[in-house]
Amino acid sequence: MSGKLRVIVTGVLGKMGLETVRAISQDEGLELVGVVDVRGKYEPIASIISGIKEDITIANDLEAVIKDTKPDIMVDFTNPQAVFNNAKTALKNKIIPIIGTTGLNDVELNQLERLALENDIGIAIIPNFAIGAVLMMKFAKEAAGYFPDVEIIEMHHDQKMDAPSGTAIKTAEMISENRPIRTPKNIREYEKIAGSRGGDLNQIRIHSVRLPGFVAHQEVIFGGLGQTLRIKHDSIDRIGFMPGVIMVIKKMATQKGLIYGMENLM
Repeated sequence: MSGKLRVIVTGVLGKMGLETVRAISQDEGLELVGVVDVRGKYEPIASIISGIKEDITIANDLEAVIKDTKPDIMVDFTNPQAVFNNAKTALKNKIIPIIGTTGLNDVELNQLERLALENDIGIAIIPNFAIGAVLMMKFAKEAAGYFPDVEIIEMHHDQKMDAPSGTAIKTAEMISENRPIRTPKNIREYEKIAGSRGGDLNQIRIHSVRLPGFVAHQEVIFGGLGQTLRIKHDSIDRIGFMPGVIMVIKKMATQKGLIYGMENLM
């Protein structure tokens, strides 16, 4: 690809979508060519985001926007119900999808990877665009080689639909890759209230908190003989995700197949 990368954003009326539009518009190497949201009524995006100069209206038909704008890349911040079909639409039109929406299952991921390879392009599934969060996951994976006993607490705003978060699942998967083989503990636990001990992924308990006031936060707690280790990351403003979003957009222009996790692009 030469010149500026042409980018469209889906789910643009969400908080992450609006922040992404602002970041793309301010980057000299990118060109915002279209925005999509099912709630869009073809109102100018500039009427919602101050400082945006692009004469672009908020459409509600992804296929039509792709046909009209011929983008290189689609950034998706919609919801678990829409993201799979959006990604398929992009891939079939040889457009690179960058998916910030969590909730895709393994069957869907396999289908999207196959579509990407058939069209000789890439697709990125990014559970968390915060560079600090990716470093947290890397540090947790390293620590797991020494502290096999671990639990994860993730906290998000009360509008988040899925639990646990994609970041928590990805963290547990990375920990499992580096954790010594463990035999199940013979502990006779009794939950007075079902679910009190959280979900279980590869013998890693994951606890999800959903409350107003949070953005995205995660703590990985390791327990050892006479000591504990806590690795924590806090996203306090969505602007903190934007350096990662811009980096992924630019790096995906030359990738092929499925990239799952921003750590694979760092």
